[in-house]
Amino acid sequence: MEYRYRPAGVCSSEFVIQMDGETITSVKIVGGCPGNTLAVSTLVEGKNISDVIAKLKGIQCGVRGTSCPDQLATALEEIKKQIA
Repeated sequence: MEYRYRPAGVCSSEFVIQMDGETITSVKIVGGCPGNTLAVSTLVEGKNISDVIAKLKGIQCGVRGTSCPDQLATALEEIKKQIA
């Protein structure tokens, strides 16, 4: 199933997340730092939603109070609630 999320406080403008049950099958991060967002997307593919949330939640980007990985964790938390 496809989910879309608009992150706040970061350079990226949208996450398009594909899920198969609790497994992340793909993530497309629109905007942001291309190398970093591509790396994050690639690293989370095939992973369990809870494992990714635990690894990414709380990662900071400078003084923003959040980051693209942290916002992805927030998006995944919302998705996890929907599929529960």
